[in-house]
Amino acid sequence: MKKPLASALLALLLTGAAAAPAVASAPADSATRAGTSAAAPAARDTAAAAVAVNFAGTVALSNCSGSLVRMPASQPGDPALVLSNGHCLETGFPAAGEVVKDRASNRSFTLLTASGARAGTVRASKIAYATMTDTDISVYQLTRTYAQIQSQYGISPLTLNDAHPVQGTAIKVVSGYWKRIYSCNIDGFVYRMKEGEWTWKDSVRYTSSCNTIGGTSGSPVVDTTTGKVVAVNNTGNEDGQSCTVNNPCEIDQNGNVTVRQGINYAQQTYTIVACVGPGNVFDLNRPGCVLPKP
Repeated sequence: MKKPLASALLALLLTGAAAAPAVASAPADSATRAGTSAAAPAARDTAAAAVAVNFAGTVALSNCSGSLVRMPASQPGDPALVLSNGHCLETGFPAAGEVVKDRASNRSFTLLTASGARAGTVRASKIAYATMTDTDISVYQLTRTYAQIQSQYGISPLTLNDAHPVQGTAIKVVSGYWKRIYSCNIDGFVYRMKEGEWTWKDSVRYTSSCNTIGGTSGSPVVDTTTGKVVAVNNTGNEDGQSCTVNNPCEIDQNGNVTVRQGINYAQQTYTIVACVGPGNVFDLNRPGCVLPKP
């Protein structure tokens, strides 16, 4: 997991002491996404095809990136959710096999506008779900609803796609920490990816132009056709080593190991949707939910 911060800043990551850099103007590769309209969150799906990608709805953590997200069926009055990586938790990396659910948290997030400027601060009430087993995700429940955030800041959430992404899809990785947007395509999918003690299933592999760096961990991966989130950025092979921390390896169905130095990866997010019921409540016993259980 090189993506919370660069290797030289790993000590800061583990203490949670890294501070996000000052907000800069939107980089040249960012387009305009209509995340600041007054439309209710549920209305984003109908306009998604016309939505370009910018920073509206992304957040900066103390050590990572993230995004304000909704499920396809989430309602304006539901408590809002923030998506990031499991390895971005303020409590440190979950161990292999560990699942965190409904753990109290008061973590704060800097909510960004379309240009990357600071819109305001939102705060968690709990870690609704987090793990580094099979995937690498954390989902925080906030103290405010989508409607309250929309009313106060004019920011709507991003919608998680409920379907498996497609190879070749054009994507953008949007880092709220660095205020930077990376553009590339989905190169393919990895049957198993191993990094240190952790193993992830069906990971997304980027084409080489998404050369994400430390601090981009937890960035939403947005399908530029639909405007929906299809994955969450989480790692990359830095040094060409095999299956070590900061150097994930790919393992195919026959057990063959491939190392791709300089290539970066994400974890799919459609699996989250099946596990969230009415009121944005995580219910791991829902039909179709395959996320690991505590």
